[in-house]
This record gives sequence, C-alpha cells and structure tokens, in this order.
Amino acid sequence: MIVPRHYENMNVLHENTMPPRAYYIPASLRMDTLVEKREDSDRFQLLNGDWRFSFYASIYELKDAFYETDFDISSFDCIKVPGTWQMAGYDTHQYTNIRYPFPFDPPYVPQDNPCGAYIKDFDYQRDESAPTAFLNFEGVDSCFYVWLNGTYIGYSQVSHSTSEFDVSSAIVEGKNRLAVLVLKWCDGSYLEDQDKFRMSGIFRDVYLLKRPLKTIRDYFVKTALENGTAKLAVELKYFQEQIPVTVSLYDAENRLVDTKKLQRAETVLLHIPKPILWNTEAPYLYTLVLETENEVITEHIGLREIKISQNTVYFNGKRLIFRGVNRHDSDPVTGFAISIEQMITDLTLMKQHNFNAVRTSHYPNAPVFGQLCDKYGFLVIGEADLESHGPSEIYYQDNSDANKFDRWNEPIADAPMWEESILDRVRLLVERDKNRSCVVIWSMGNESAYGCNFEKALRWTKEYDASRLTHYESARYRKSGKAYDFSNLDLYSRMYPSFEEIEDYLGHNPTKPMILCEYSHAMGNGPGDLEDYFQLFHKNETMCGGFVWEWCDHAIDHGKTAEGKTIYSYGGDHGEVIHDGNFCMDGLVYPDRRPHTGLLEYRNVYRPVRIVSYNQDTGTLTLQSYLDFTDLQEEVEIHYEVSCDGVYRQTGILPACTVKPGQTGDVPFKITVPEAGRAYLKLTYYQKKETLLVPAGHLLGYEELPLKTRDNRNQTAYKLLKPQKTSGFGTAIHITETEEAFLLKGENFTYCFDRRTGLFSGLRFEGCDFLERPMELNIWRAPTDNDMYIKEEWKRAQYDRAYVRAYNSESRQTGSGAKIRSRMSMGAATVQPMMWIESVWQVGAEGGLEAAFSIKRNMEFPELPRFGIRMFLPRELNQVSYYGMGPYESYRDKHQASVHGLYQAPVWKLHEDYLRPQENGSHMDCDYVILSGGSYSLAAVSGKPFSFNASIYTQEELEKKTHYYELDPSGSTILCLDYAQNGIGSNSCGPRLKEIYRFDEETFTFCIKLVPFQKQ
Repeated sequence: MIVPRHYENMNVLHENTMPPRAYYIPASLRMDTLVEKREDSDRFQLLNGDWRFSFYASIYELKDAFYETDFDISSFDCIKVPGTWQMAGYDTHQYTNIRYPFPFDPPYVPQDNPCGAYIKDFDYQRDESAPTAFLNFEGVDSCFYVWLNGTYIGYSQVSHSTSEFDVSSAIVEGKNRLAVLVLKWCDGSYLEDQDKFRMSGIFRDVYLLKRPLKTIRDYFVKTALENGTAKLAVELKYFQEQIPVTVSLYDAENRLVDTKKLQRAETVLLHIPKPILWNTEAPYLYTLVLETENEVITEHIGLREIKISQNTVYFNGKRLIFRGVNRHDSDPVTGFAISIEQMITDLTLMKQHNFNAVRTSHYPNAPVFGQLCDKYGFLVIGEADLESHGPSEIYYQDNSDANKFDRWNEPIADAPMWEESILDRVRLLVERDKNRSCVVIWSMGNESAYGCNFEKALRWTKEYDASRLTHYESARYRKSGKAYDFSNLDLYSRMYPSFEEIEDYLGHNPTKPMILCEYSHAMGNGPGDLEDYFQLFHKNETMCGGFVWEWCDHAIDHGKTAEGKTIYSYGGDHGEVIHDGNFCMDGLVYPDRRPHTGLLEYRNVYRPVRIVSYNQDTGTLTLQSYLDFTDLQEEVEIHYEVSCDGVYRQTGILPACTVKPGQTGDVPFKITVPEAGRAYLKLTYYQKKETLLVPAGHLLGYEELPLKTRDNRNQTAYKLLKPQKTSGFGTAIHITETEEAFLLKGENFTYCFDRRTGLFSGLRFEGCDFLERPMELNIWRAPTDNDMYIKEEWKRAQYDRAYVRAYNSESRQTGSGAKIRSRMSMGAATVQPMMWIESVWQVGAEGGLEAAFSIKRNMEFPELPRFGIRMFLPRELNQVSYYGMGPYESYRDKHQASVHGLYQAPVWKLHEDYLRPQENGSHMDCDYVILSGGSYSLAAVSGKPFSFNASIYTQEELEKKTHYYELDPSGSTILCLDYAQNGIGSNSCGPRLKEIYRFDEETFTFCIKLVPFQKQ
C-alpha cells in the first residue's frame, strides 16, 4: 500500500493541517465583493476545473507512486473538480438512511476500499509581499492524502469541513503538480452516516491563499447590545507574533463608525452609538476591515442577539419563531457539488416562500453559504458533520425499540475512544463559522445518541461561545439508569413527536424552550399538517418553531425518456443491496427545484398577515401581522376580491394600513356583498418593495373569508340539482327487468343497472356511452408516501381488494321517472363485510341520476382511505370545469394553498407528477364538476360539498409503478367522486395522522347527482 493506514487510525484524524480558524479570504487591499466573487482577491488562486483522475475499486489496486512529478498520467481520465466520482460515472450510487453500507467494526472499513487518484497541474506566481502559501480543501469525502511536487503534505478527514495545509516549502514558481488520493471510507465514515446518497471525491472548492509571513491568523467577532448602543469586540490571533493592526467598522453606506490602531493587542473594542440591528427581514450588515502592513481582511458583520428568558427564545428582544427548513447539499446532476448560483437559487425560493431559517442538515455547508445567509437574512442552525445513526440498527438479540434506544449510545456516543473525533468535528464547525451573524444555534450533530463525548462537546462549545444557543436532539437517547449532564444544552429538541407528546411537555413545567428540528416530513403528497403546527407554535411561548424535513428531493438524473421526462433514480435503482428506496424523495421541491404543492402549502400557512375577522355590517376588517420586525404597510400590499360562485364581483387594493410587527389592527373596509350564492372575500398579499431576493409584486400568500348572503348555496349547483322539467320528454322511463339487471329506457337514453352490484354498468345518453367500464364503489387510493404505515393495515383489511355486492335491488316507476333501491355491502376475500350500504337511485325522464348512499361501517376495520364512486369515462371527456378548492390539490388537512373558485383545466393537468407515483390531484369542498369533450358533457353535483379526482391514470397504475416516467395512461378519463378521503399527514416519518383528519366515521350519507348532457 502506497500510503499509511491513517484511514483506520483514530489517533490520526489530521496530519500537518493548520489549526482550525474562521473562514475569510484575504487580499492586498479592502475588497467588499469577496462573498460571491472571492476570485477578485489577488491573494486567492482557485484550483477548480479539469483534473486528471484514475479510479480504483480497491486501494490495493493502486501500486504506483502516482504523486511523483514524473509519473505518466496519460492513461488518467479527466474529471471536474468540484464533483463526486459517482456523478462522473465511476463506482456506483447508493442511498441509505440509517444502516451503514459496510460492517460495523470501527475503526475498520472494508479492505477493498475504493479510491480515486487526482492530479492537478497549475502555475504559481510568488508574491513577495505574501510569500507563504496555504492550500485549502473545503470538502473531500471521506478522507485524503496530499502531495505537492512529489512532497508529502498531509492527511485529513471530516468530509464537510475545511482542511488547510501550509505548502510554502513545497510550492515553486511556475509549474506545480498537486496530487490527491481520496478514499471512499475511513474511520470518520462511522460519524458520517447521514440520510443521503453516499458519494465520494473532492466535492467542494480547492484553492491557494497567499499570505504575508506576519499577519492575522484568526479572529473572533463578538457583539453585545446595551441600552440602545452596541459594542463589537474582535479577538485576534496571529502568525508568529503580534503586529500592528488597524481595525475599522463601516456602516452599510460606507461611513466610518469607529476605528482603532493597535501596535500589539489580542482584543480590540469598537463602539456603535446608534446601531442598526440585523434581522431576517432587514439583514443590515456593517463592514469590518482588519488591515495589517501587507494584507487586508474584509468581513461583514450583523449586530444581533439571541437569548432565552423564562423558557422563551428572544431575538433582538422579540419572541422568535423559527420558520425553518432542513437543507442538504443535493443536486440531481452535480450531486454534493453545489455552486454559489445553486445556493442562491435555494435561498431565493426559501425567502419567496416565507422561510426565515435553515438547518444545515447534517453537516456544515460550504463556508460561503453562511455569508449568503448573512446577506439575505436567514437564521441558521450550524450543525457539525456528525451522525452515527447506524449503531441503533446493528444486531441486538432484543430488537425492540426500547432496547435499541437504550444501547444506541454504547458504541460511539458514550465510548471514550471517540471523544477526540467528536470534539474535532464540533470544533471545526464552530471555529470556521463563528463570525457568521446568521448562525444563532450550534448543533452537535444528528441522531447519534448521547453520552460523555457529547457532554464534553457541549461544554467546550458553551465555554468558547456563550453568545449562541446549543442544540442536540439526540440527547434523549441515552442509557437508562445513568445520570448525564444536560446543563450546557439550551434547547429541548424533538423530531416528529405527536401533538400529544408536545402538549405533555409543555404542560409539565418545561425547563427549556422546545424546538422541532425536524417536523412535517414532506415526502411525496404532503405534508398535510402544517396549519396545525403553525397554531401550536403561536399559542405557546415555550415553542420556538421548527424546521420542515426537508428542502429537496434527492435523486440522480439519468437522462430523458423518449417522451422527454427526466429519469430520476433513488435507492435500489443502482443495483445496491442495502438501500432505503425512495425515502430520500422527501422534499418541498423536486430535484430540479420545481415546487411541490407542499411548498405552496407552507408559503400560505406562513403568510405575513392573516385575517382575524371581518364585520360585514360595520365594514371593519381586523388583521394580524406575523412580521417580526417590520410594519405591515412597509412590506405588504393587500389586494382584495369579492367573488360569488366563482365570478369576481368586486376587486381592488386596500389602502396602506399600519399594523406593528406581531400586532393586530383594524381597517375600515366596506364591500358590496352579493345577494345570493357562495360568496367569499379573498385577500392576496404581495411584496410591496423589492428586496435582494424578492421582487416587488411577488405573491406572499392569500386567504379567503366566507361572506353571508341571503342564500349561501352555489346557484349553479342549485340549478343543476333542481328537478328538470319533463314537458319536453314525451315518454316516461320504461324499465325492463332481468335477474341480473334493470334496463332503463328513456326518450334519449338507455341505462343498465347491475342488480348484483347495485350500480350502473352502462349509461348511454344521446348516442354516447358514458361508461367504458361498470361503475364502482371505491374505498381504495394509491397509497401516498405518508400512508406508509397505515397502508399495511388497509391491506390487511383487504381494502385494496374490496368490491361491492347487492343483496337485493328493487325498481319502480315514479311518474315519468324511476327509482331503484338496493341493499349492499363491501367486502373482500378472507374478511367479513367492511360496511353495509343502503342506496337509492332516482332517474329523471331527462336522464339525470341522483344517488343517495347511507353507509354503516363495521368499526372492527381501520379508517378508510376514501369512499366514493369511480367511473371510467371516454377519454374524449378531457376538459374539467369545477367549483371547489383549487387550483392545487386539496385534502382535509392539506388545502391551505387552495381557495374556492371556478376552475377549468384539461384532465392531464390535474395530475401532480410525484416521482414515485401515488394518490394525487384531489379537489375538496366542491359543489359541482363538469367533464366535457366534443359535444358531450357529464356534470356531477351535490347539495353537500364533495371531493373529486379526474385523471388519465388508474389508482392501480399509480400504485404499481415505482417511477413517474413509467406510468401508462389508461385510455379513459377516470372520474372519482368522493364523499371524503383520509387526510394526508406526514406519517412517513412523523406522527400518526391526527384523529380529526382520519376518515373514521361510523355512519355517513353520500348524495350525488349525475347529469349527462349534449351541447346544442
């Protein structure tokens, strides 16, 4: 082997690396552009780009000293840096959530450890005023060895942290050769068991910094707010010895606030008499300039304060609620290698959808990400590159959760051999990002259980930086019967607790503020419980908000299908044995950053203002501002619409109204209320003035309020429900009866009613066959990702195989119409009846069909996925018009992004193309829906709101196919008319669906009228 086995030696975490320090880019003069354009610095040399590369399936295959300057690399391939070798076509992709993809035998890793040899040739010009050179790697997975011009430089690990080497003695003027050997696994991999694809290589920037011999090595900026003034202390560390420094602070208009010239000092104190504080709505930054003889460091600093008082978190003196999201570095094309442009894309979408915070799950992001959050106004939980979830899933004879959780901490969290590795990762995080104003919480890592090593990490963190809060959710997983120290942990953090658990904590003298570091698992069609969490966060001041899991779907882009759909793959699609399927597809945005409907839900739940009430008589509108620091009239322009049965009757813009942050205010607002119909007042909130990421006029949210009219019924639905005049139809319905069916023949229609099912098997109207298959009673849906656990009960109950049988059916004529009464049940092989049904169908002489189903469920069975009628209609009926909640899909606990209105769309557009197919596209609280095509239409209408789903795909197809690009249209238009569906929730990783959203009624009645008609 050409290298020492540092990768299995826990006594060698780093070799020849510089001590960790704050991130900065020096220059020869002040430069304010070094956040997004650090290449502007004359002391910065980027080594990104095309490197030469050779992949080896085992380190034992690498026999040659490839790092020698005269080594022939003509057989090496070309690879992009930053990047990962899996995304470049080497090795194989693997996604795993908890389980280690190798044997649990620390510190050892597989003998055949894949590796990649990298070579970069570059030119270097020496700067006499900055003669030392430091080589920086911002991210390499998992560990690496470095040579420059054939000289061994050093070794390092911790994939998502910066490793810096002094290469001054090895670098030469002119041509240089940099060689790097990267290994896929190392002992540190036991601490990098994050829920993500496992990728390898140099995935972040590589660069050289030219530095003077004597200059600042590190600095720590500490701010304090006192009685309307602020102090800024800068603690300095130097190379070699203390030297003269000029420290100056400028405001955002470049006016000098304070300056100090020091001959020799370790700390300087600056004063800001009238500070402007940094916050998420107005991220005001001062510029700090540290100037020595041959170097200038330019830093951007925000003045802010986070603290806890009486179990409530305050930011700049105001109660804080984190509107947060968990973010991984992930892109379907570039993998872990994320550019500044990609980061800004994410932050732009987050800001435009009302987020104010990011948790860097579960590792530090690239250092520039924190600078961007400073600039654009995001609070950040900075998290150490640390997750050892795997020990909870190693073999235990007692495999109960109680035993696994009790013993989880034994191998790592409470094992002294891991102390230095864990402390090292926390120090690397804190030291690098300590000057980031956005970082308000230090997180020790994720899902690694608790023990002596985390006690020490927390103690070091609080002693080093008492200005920020500390966090570690996994503190709750520890050995029973053993006392632990939690005194340095500021927050009580949970992920995915039930609402009952939260209420229990809040109701029993809590000792720390509670934060949900993960909640509302946004997998597939979901999450469905965002509004409930919003209410919870705001009603109890011990709650300080939470972070939705997670931002984006993780997937690999494998090109396009013939139809142009991107082939996205997930766990198990690459031949790997150990994987966790599509559990990585759990984001608010698709891999290409198109918003899921869940993101639209979030934006509207966290809109900046809400209606408290509207008094129609006095014309008084009361609004609640949910802005934290800004007056409503400065930030939000409010438009209004009065609609009736989907038709706008009145529109306009509200006069600017002053409502202080977090307060309520009354606005005089008279409108004309329609006399009759389903009427709503809708307020829409737009960004008033342009900010860095949000343009003026950007939609921030909306809501509606029902208005009282003389008759609140939808008048279009009312007309459809009224008995049709039969004077134009010359003959009464003729009924022909057989053992199997009733044949109903009217002047312009022939209907066939199946006496065995109690449903119609044929509807022929004006020469058009409206049913391509017999009508069905339907209780199944293609399980959503959030149905992950309940679907097992549903299938055990045979809901997916259920069908209806009629015990008896009777028909009789009623004047010119007909009535059919049936007694039915739903059941399936191996189980007893799930429910009993009494149905009545009334058919009018004009061809309208009214159904009334009275259901009594067998309560031995679990809650229902849905209940309704399913019909296969001709594909030509492909245009939909409906009055209900739209335009986005809506369910009983997931409808905040939708409002009542009259909507039209082609059927295919109602389908939400989740990457793993599942139930989607339902619309609730509908009065009617009309499907049309050519000269024919079919209306469904009810006096009580119902849900519908129209699709080109069957629920069976959605359930069978595992990737969206595999779906085959049915050839029909499938219309589901539902009394109700079960809620959506977030039970794929969150709590069970709340009881109020379960479809668990014992008895209910479903009435629906079908009206076929032909356009004249």
